[in-house]
Amino acid sequence: MSKPSPATRADYPHFLTIPTRWSDNDVYGHVNNVVYYSYFDTVVNEYLMRAGVLDFEHGATIGLVVETRCNYFASIAFPERVDAGLRVATLGTTSVRYEVAIFSEGGNEAAAQGHFVHVYVDRETRRPVTLPEAFVAALEPLLIG
Repeated sequence: MSKPSPATRADYPHFLTIPTRWSDNDVYGHVNNVVYYSYFDTVVNEYLMRAGVLDFEHGATIGLVVETRCNYFASIAFPERVDAGLRVATLGTTSVRYEVAIFSEGGNEAAAQGHFVHVYVDRETRRPVTLPEAFVAALEPLLIG
């Protein structure tokens, strides 16, 4: 599989600025690779909560991550701030493929980009459920292609 080229800021309709933390850096002096996945989670869940469709404590429907991927292009280090770009590549009946790019604050090319897939399930049974209409409506503005 060939490595993709870095995305640009124009490829993403939603952004969240996230401060890096001292603990994000590893012994090599840059943000450790696993931290990027926490940035992915942060931008997706922030968007869903602000849209009023995610109640992580009491909601009947929850998203479970079933697939992730990240490609890295440039280093980021504390105390930089990053801009996390968010878009939806696939909006299925029970799942969503979110695509996220991490930019140095104000940068135009992604330092890292990737995706994760949520399958939405019933909180109690953990069986897939159809995405609620409000959820679909909240995600449609992020849908690409």
